[in-house]
Amino acid sequence: MNVVVVVGNPKPGSRTRQAAEMVTHRLTGNPPVAVVELAELGPALLGSGDPSVEAAKQAVLDAELVVFATPTFKASYTGLLKLFIDQFSAGEMSGTPAVALMLGASPRHALAGEHSLKPVLSEIGCSCPAPALFLLESEWEASPELEAWLARAAPAYGVGGTPRHP
Repeated sequence: MNVVVVVGNPKPGSRTRQAAEMVTHRLTGNPPVAVVELAELGPALLGSGDPSVEAAKQAVLDAELVVFATPTFKASYTGLLKLFIDQFSAGEMSGTPAVALMLGASPRHALAGEHSLKPVLSEIGCSCPAPALFLLESEWEASPELEAWLARAAPAYGVGGTPRHP
């Protein structure tokens, strides 16, 4: 399965990326075919027509599943992720399955993915058949929420998942 991870963390190589790659592997049984580190695109996201942004966008458009991963900033997703999502027209990703993944320091923000990230993914046409996944950054590797989410998400995305420790 062609899975692309989009990382909205302003720090390359972040826990957000690690968590997104782990979730991808646990959900599909395979690593992502590509990881788009938005921090590496930086100011290029402010305009249009930049070749590196266009290549990242095309990788996402070609994906069979996209994992949009972001830390929780001010109870929402990062501005970096918003700049990338703004590169897509309304409905441009029509029907593409997507995972809304957020990491945060407090469970008080557990619904941020449902209330802020999933609606904007829906606007560009993504289908999010499972609830958004929120992981505490202090326990993202062994979260009980992850296990429950995987049990619910695997059938929703039509994938088999992997054993607990890949």
